[in-house]
Amino acid sequence: MSSRSVVLDAIRAAGTISRVGLIRATGFTAPTISTLVRKLINEDLVVETGHAKSTGGKRRVLLQLNHASRYAVGVHLDHGVITYALTNLGGTVVARISRPGAGAQEPAVVVARIATEIAALIDGVGVERDRILGVGLVFPGPVNATRGMGGPPDVGLAPAMRQWNGFPLGAALEQVTALPVALDNDATAAASGEHWTGGFGPATSAAALYMGTGIGAGLVVNGSTYRGPSGNVGELGHVCVSADGPRCWCGARGCLEALAGPAAVVAAARSEPATARAVGFTPGVRRPSVVADFAAISRAARRGEPHALALLERSARHLGVAARTLANLMDLEVLVLTGPSLATAGSVYLPIVRHELRACFARGTHTVDVRLSRSAATASAVGAAALVLESELVPPGHGPRPPEQGAGRRVRLTESAG
Repeated sequence: MSSRSVVLDAIRAAGTISRVGLIRATGFTAPTISTLVRKLINEDLVVETGHAKSTGGKRRVLLQLNHASRYAVGVHLDHGVITYALTNLGGTVVARISRPGAGAQEPAVVVARIATEIAALIDGVGVERDRILGVGLVFPGPVNATRGMGGPPDVGLAPAMRQWNGFPLGAALEQVTALPVALDNDATAAASGEHWTGGFGPATSAAALYMGTGIGAGLVVNGSTYRGPSGNVGELGHVCVSADGPRCWCGARGCLEALAGPAAVVAAARSEPATARAVGFTPGVRRPSVVADFAAISRAARRGEPHALALLERSARHLGVAARTLANLMDLEVLVLTGPSLATAGSVYLPIVRHELRACFARGTHTVDVRLSRSAATASAVGAAALVLESELVPPGHGPRPPEQGAGRRVRLTESAG
């Protein structure tokens, strides 16, 4: 464990803290803290910022992270849209952009475009390249052994992303950006971002239920993001909710995604002429992505179109049943609904999922707090940036510690205004 990262994590968690406070928080000796703090100040990672209130003796100098000293880039790669977020060391999102998704383009072409768009993001706010710690890139599906996407050819990635199966994404992006690259699943990244920002609070068992093009879940247990041995944890979209249900692209029957995912909702809307007309679907004309079609259905539901609302409510009931299964298995305390599709339809899904989770097995002991993410549309990109920040600020094998109560300003990943 790096003593440097232990001190940085303690400063980050506290917001502001004195050297004496660091000794108490870390257990290190006074000379060790003095040496480490001096080095961190020399590296411009930490600054002295005022004094603590007097307790009768000499007022202690307070320390905090120098938020403008380093930055991290988060990228969410998906079929329909690629989302970028640039965060400072304290985690505030200082710039964000969305660009067309991967579509049917070859992976190498998309990676070259991602590098260009990352450069534009960085240059747009005038950040020097040597202040960029690295790039976190997340996507639907697991990370394979070659630092790419997917697994066996017949499973691992949704059909729209199958051309990425086995492509060495990490190495390719490192080569064109000349930056370290961390990869992860988008739902897992969304959970990491929620934990980093304090969205889970003090819960010891929490999950982010993610819905974009597909459905997944990220788990945080005892402060650490749980990924499992192959990165396949949280495939909630492939939990069976109907044994005799339709065939899913993964090869199984009755999967949640096949019954209630955005693609299933869109297909149902297009198959019903009255609904298609109400939503504004033109026969033979499709939007750039499933998420865009799903957003059109969500807008129709919000303006009171009954057929669109009925489709979303049916989907939400299936999602709620699967969420209850997840809550029972993990004894969840908090469930956050997030992702681009829930950013547009969360007002329909939230009350239905909440109602379903009232029947959790542990309800006699505790309820499950179900809430919408504060940054559902960009959650995975923000979580991708958090991967990079964790590598700099958090000791190996430890999750980021939640901010201490009443210990100075709370440092958290937030969406900046504008």
